[in-house]
Amino acid sequence: MLLNFGFIVQSLPLYWKAAQLTLTISVWAIALSLLVGFLCSLAIYYRVRMLKSIVKVYIEFSRNTPSLIQLFFLYYGLTQIGLKLEAELCAVAGLTFLGGSYMAEAFRSGLEAVGKTQIESGLSIGLSRAQLVRYVIFPQAFSVSMPALEANAIFLMKETSIVSAVALPDLMFVAKDLIGMYYSTTEALTLLVLFYLLLLLPVSLLLSALERKVRYGQFGN
Repeated sequence: MLLNFGFIVQSLPLYWKAAQLTLTISVWAIALSLLVGFLCSLAIYYRVRMLKSIVKVYIEFSRNTPSLIQLFFLYYGLTQIGLKLEAELCAVAGLTFLGGSYMAEAFRSGLEAVGKTQIESGLSIGLSRAQLVRYVIFPQAFSVSMPALEANAIFLMKETSIVSAVALPDLMFVAKDLIGMYYSTTEALTLLVLFYLLLLLPVSLLLSALERKVRYGQFGN
């Protein structure tokens, strides 16, 4: 079946605008997920009373419930208690809620990989707890966690496809809209795949390069 290139050219501006929205949501969700994940991992690593249990419940709840249901709860469920959130805010909050749990586990594995002798050495030279985290624990934990963090970031970018369920005009929304109006399924899906590749491939290559630099930078390369 030949593609209708005229339809593809006419649809490009719609996909470009949708790609900008998808990228904006992704950037905010990934950044906030990293912050939430790091704080949660510290609560578990340092066994902070009460917080540790709350964080573990959050992680299990977030990872074992469908992300689409979480988004529906934020957008439709909260209105039942009088709290109406904008669709963009719901999308970022929902993806952050999901991504934070995965980032927390990635950071936790990195923190636990730091040897006790390194921590004891830091304490022996007079480093405070904050300095120990900043100069000893975090750099090594981040290096170990980098592959998992990279995978989680790509995962979150792909999960943005669910935000069309709350009427956000992202890439998936535009593709479904064009298919419904013009029945140009092949062209709409081809553009959808291409635009996701345009978003995800550069990010994947950039994160892979960052991972190599972080993990092997100490060897002078």
